[in-house]
Amino acid sequence: MVKVGIMTGFGINADVELGQAFELAGAVPEWINVTGLAEKKARLAELQVLAFPGGFSFGDHLGSGRVLGQLVKSQLRDELDAFVARGGLVVGICNGFQTLVKMGLLPNLDGRWTPTVSLISNEKGLFQDRWVRVQYNGKNSSPWLRGLAEADLPIRHGEGRFVTLNASIRRQLQDQNLVALTYAGENPNGSEDGVGGLTDPTGRVFGLMPHPEAFLCRVLHPQWRRRKTVEPLGLKVFENAVDYWK
Repeated sequence: MVKVGIMTGFGINADVELGQAFELAGAVPEWINVTGLAEKKARLAELQVLAFPGGFSFGDHLGSGRVLGQLVKSQLRDELDAFVARGGLVVGICNGFQTLVKMGLLPNLDGRWTPTVSLISNEKGLFQDRWVRVQYNGKNSSPWLRGLAEADLPIRHGEGRFVTLNASIRRQLQDQNLVALTYAGENPNGSEDGVGGLTDPTGRVFGLMPHPEAFLCRVLHPQWRRRKTVEPLGLKVFENAVDYWK
C-alpha cells in the first residue's frame, strides 16, 4: 500500500483534486495540515510520497510559495533529506512547485537547499488560466516521467515564469537533464528555455506548473467531443509514482 501525504491548509486549494489523482492511481492519500509541522515529523517515516498541491498558500502575500517553503525548510529539512535519501518521492504542482523552489529543494544542485532558480510574475503580468501543450524530457530518468512524451495540461497561475540565478545554473540544468518538461509551442509565461517543470538530481523530487491532477479523465479535456481519442495523460504521472513503489 503506497501512502501519500498531501499538504493542506492556509490557502492550499487543490489538495482534494490531488488526493483523488493518487486514489485513482492506486495510492492511499492522507492529508497533513501545515500547522505544527514540527510535531508531525514522525509521519514522514510512514509515507512513500509527499505532495505539495496548488493554490495560494498563505495568500501569496510575500510571494508564491515563499512562506510555506520557509516553514517546511525550517522545521522538516533533515527529515525531508532523509525521506528522499531512502527513496521517497516528492511532487509539487503550481504553488507546490513554487514552494519547492523557494525552499531550495528544487533543483538543489549543491545538496544544501540553496535557492538558485525562481518562479516570478508572468511576462505579460496576467494570470493564465488555460490549456497548454507540454513536452516531457525523455533524457530525464525520473520515475515520475516514465512513458511520458507530450500531453495537454491546464495551467492556472500568475507567477509561473521560470528564471535562473545565472547562466551557469541555466547550463547545469540543461547539461544534467534536470528540466522535466517544457512548453511545446507557445510559452505562456515567458519562462527561460520554456521550462515548465524540474527534477532534482535524484529524479525523485519533481515540480511543475501545469496541473496533471486536473486531467484525470477524457471528459475534462476541452476538446473531448471533437477528438476521436483523448488519453488522460495527467493520471499517468501519479500512476508512475505508485508503480515505482510497487
